[in-house]
Amino acid sequence: MATLIPALGSCVSRMTSGERRTAERLEDKLDADYLLWYDVAVGPKHQHPDFVVMHPRRGILILEVKDFRLSTLIQVNKQTWEIHGDNGPKTLPNPLEQARQYAHQVVNALERDPQLVQPEGRHKGKLAFPWSYGVVLPNITRAQFDKAELGLALEPHRVVCQDEMGEHVEPEALQSRLWDMFPYLMGGAMSLPQMDRVRWIMFPEVRVPEQGALFAAAAVDEEEADLPSIMRVMDIQQEQLARSLGEGHRVIHGVAGSGKTMLLGYRAEHLAKAFNKEATAHGKPILILCYNEPLARQLAHVMEAKGIADRVHAVHFHKWCRDQLVAYGQDLPHQSQAKDRFFEDMVQRVITGVDRKQIPSGQYQAVLIDEGHDFAPEWLKLVALMVDPTTNSLLVLYDDAQSIYERSRKREGSKPFSFKSLGIQAQGRTTILKINYRNTRQILQVASLVAADLLTAEDQDEDGIPMLKPVSCGRDGEPPLIIRLPTLRAEATQVAELLGAAHKEGHAWGDMAIICRHHNEMELCSDVLNHHGLPHRVRRGSGNRGFDLASDTIKVLTMHASKGLEFPVVALVGAGHMPAPGEDEREEAKLFYVGATRATQRLIIGMGGEGRFGQRLAA
Repeated sequence: MATLIPALGSCVSRMTSGERRTAERLEDKLDADYLLWYDVAVGPKHQHPDFVVMHPRRGILILEVKDFRLSTLIQVNKQTWEIHGDNGPKTLPNPLEQARQYAHQVVNALERDPQLVQPEGRHKGKLAFPWSYGVVLPNITRAQFDKAELGLALEPHRVVCQDEMGEHVEPEALQSRLWDMFPYLMGGAMSLPQMDRVRWIMFPEVRVPEQGALFAAAAVDEEEADLPSIMRVMDIQQEQLARSLGEGHRVIHGVAGSGKTMLLGYRAEHLAKAFNKEATAHGKPILILCYNEPLARQLAHVMEAKGIADRVHAVHFHKWCRDQLVAYGQDLPHQSQAKDRFFEDMVQRVITGVDRKQIPSGQYQAVLIDEGHDFAPEWLKLVALMVDPTTNSLLVLYDDAQSIYERSRKREGSKPFSFKSLGIQAQGRTTILKINYRNTRQILQVASLVAADLLTAEDQDEDGIPMLKPVSCGRDGEPPLIIRLPTLRAEATQVAELLGAAHKEGHAWGDMAIICRHHNEMELCSDVLNHHGLPHRVRRGSGNRGFDLASDTIKVLTMHASKGLEFPVVALVGAGHMPAPGEDEREEAKLFYVGATRATQRLIIGMGGEGRFGQRLAA
């Protein structure tokens, strides 16, 4: 069974009856190594062919589907077709010519990539794999096609007719009919890296930017821009999920590094385009919420880079609460309160304001919550009320293994909350992502070793909170470097020297982060970095304007503040002192796991001290 993107259930409502039958037949009768895309924008000109078919050995096929019956047609030729429309006769492009133009636009874009073309010989510079195009006529039989002499307007071998795609047709016969459309076939096959490059070029929406590139300006003219040597794209499961997220409430449970934030960005952009006219008419934007301020600021930068910041507002939860109180004339909490009490009071004032209808519900076309495990249940319940009931679009991203705040823990002896109890109706629309793409196999292995007890998989019904054990995508890298020195200053000094060496190897300063458990460790690291003359920024707290993720500096931040971020090179300073006496080992293991899984390529762990985590790694 082939993989259809988007999933059939999410796009059937916008298909014609002929497109639906075509999708069902292709999905059912093509083998598992076929990939199918329905109505997805392709290439630099964002054209929308009905179907794109890809196979590693067969190549790429563009198909146009036309629901015409013979009685629909008035006159046809190789350039145009005149048909009976709803308001009288209308002229359309010949569907085969339409498919041909789509195919040539795709091929021209692919041939710009030296890794996708013949390197030598008489076909030098031409695609190294087959490609073609064709037409599906689901309401015209082959006999009718021949009798009406439609072969004068459509090459007969490039057409699939009604009786050649019925339920009774053998899979081999349908596949043979498709590949008869190719003028010639070549030996060999597309490698997996080549398939990723094809998808990167054909489907710009599935590109995965490097963290440092999230803030870079987009190329003005993509056709003239240089192609990168390494092209990272969503995997097929991620792409299918991203394109298949339909309306209603949705929950995605995903391990660290599974691409949750990337999916959120894709979803936000998709909704911004879909809701553009309605949002302008009703004045209702899309809201992205998370708990951590650094992640919120990064998401806001991403929305700005995508050109949708006017329609998509990314903000951290407590700033959103304050903005709500100010906007609707509600009193702010007294500043004299302790910090935790101040924020608790602020949230409660928003909840009370909504209950009393002094703060309106349904303010947003859609709400997307990143790192939902950081939210207390009552926060989720509040935010769910902010979705416009006419769109009912809510997405929650969740990973209980990263729930590192007291409010999100399940108290001993208490019943775990269900999403349904909070007004989040996601039954039947819950997805689980277990594959970690961010970290190398070696980094994930070390992070999981410390958090071994934590990451024991626990299944739940789909309305509960499962504990997910991550599965490595298999990407290999260098083993994490464990350093054991007698003092924290010696450890920080060693880290500074290692980061200096990494910079000489080619890593930008902005590729690096030092992640600490406590603020005093951050200050110590800052002092050492100053002594070595290394550029850095310390994230000392919320509202720290001097801390800019986009700057080319080493970032120094706590494990809590690192949530949702990633860096090629990460050093954990002070990890060997975890957990401190009296601290909960399970919760500290979560923090270590969060910090370690921020690294995409290189991880340095300071394991001096008497903490149990150092003992685990030593064992």
